Amino acid sequence: MTVRTRFAPSPTGMLHIGGARTALFAWLYARHHGGEFVLRIEDTDRERSTDQATKVILDGLSWLGLDWDGEPIFQAARQDQHIQAVDQLIKQGDAYRCYCSREELDGMREAQRSAGKKPMYDGRCRHRSAQPADQPYVIRFRSPDEGETVVNDLVLGHVSFPNAELDDLILLRTDGTPTYNLAVVVDDADMGISHVVRGSDHLNNTPRQIQLYQALKLPIPQFAHIPLIHGPDGAKMSKRHGAVAVTEYREQGYLADAVNNYLARLGWSHGDEEVFSRQQLIELFDLTQVGKAAARFDQQKLDWLNGHYLRDAKAADLVSSVAELLNTDVTAGPDLEPVIASLQERSKNLLDLAEGARFFYQAPTEYQEKAVKKNFKDDTWPLLETFITALEAMDDFTGEAAHALIGEICEKVGLGMGKLAQPIRILVAGGPVSPPIDLTLALLGKEESIRRLKAGIATLKV
Repeated sequence: MTVRTRFAPSPTGMLHIGGARTALFAWLYARHHGGEFVLRIEDTDRERSTDQATKVILDGLSWLGLDWDGEPIFQAARQDQHIQAVDQLIKQGDAYRCYCSREELDGMREAQRSAGKKPMYDGRCRHRSAQPADQPYVIRFRSPDEGETVVNDLVLGHVSFPNAELDDLILLRTDGTPTYNLAVVVDDADMGISHVVRGSDHLNNTPRQIQLYQALKLPIPQFAHIPLIHGPDGAKMSKRHGAVAVTEYREQGYLADAVNNYLARLGWSHGDEEVFSRQQLIELFDLTQVGKAAARFDQQKLDWLNGHYLRDAKAADLVSSVAELLNTDVTAGPDLEPVIASLQERSKNLLDLAEGARFFYQAPTEYQEKAVKKNFKDDTWPLLETFITALEAMDDFTGEAAHALIGEICEKVGLGMGKLAQPIRILVAGGPVSPPIDLTLALLGKEESIRRLKAGIATLKV
């Protein structure tokens, strides 16, 4: 059997962390088994579905590298197949017209609540012989009254549902459009989906869908309901926990591999290991290793993983991303690759990298006031003038030679190197933080370093 999984988001909002993890697990399972991963956009809710939301979904999956096989399938375009399935159920006696008005349904449920019963449709239209002309109706599925429907879930195990608690669900609305449970069964069957991987919040839909598979005489896929993601406090994920569009993580400077690694560990484990390459995830992932308990979102662990991937990345692979974030002419300064390499160790994300690199391409016009007050004294100016004069006379300029020069000047006057190195850093970078001073000056080059030093003195020595 060819393993064929799918991700089926509704384009009514963002692709958030929970949806991205579902897509990742389905993608990993398919790739692990050499199978196929299909993308289906469930856009049957025409009022709430938007092209923008679809774009965000496609963009987010592409950024994470979760490539799908074939073209995306749009569920709304398959309405004819959904209606054909309903016609088949009606002919078999497994579906019927329901003419109950909203008021009648509300009254029925209120009476059930008053009697201490579970509010649910009581099947009153199952045997209705009269079909009122011009009265709106829905099509309902005739659910079995006795026995139970069993879900043998790859994550949750054996879960049974008494059929008496499953009322006759609506298949077609009054406007003739199909409902979720019908459309998903028909589409998954037509698309040959072998494994349905989705959040555990869909578990209550599964017995209804199994009944539809059975009534339509369709092969039933295997189900895997993965636990939901909660915030660190155990509450349902919200924006304050990080439940934002996946693309926002990209905008915040996170690396796709770090986000994938983090999402994979939200519910899945392989021993005590935390860091997995994409290829390792494909080789190791299995749905049987997914836990049943809700996973907890941990921002600190995500930040730690991102820092790990950032430090471990090849500087050349980060050039295009950092250049885009800088949004300035990087050809006017040093080669960006060694600049990135000089900043990787101390950066948490790509935004940190870009901001750390910015002064190499945009000379400072302002200087951090606190740093200036702390590091510039009356005796600082002659040290700087001595350094500039010696630097101008230096024939064989290197970062090491500049560093040695700073040491020589400070040794002559009995001061630590920081008394000169830090003012130099502030003048060339605008603040007290940069890569080591020898590397900073080497990357800027002799002429640019001297120009910045003189410009900074002219601004500050008033």
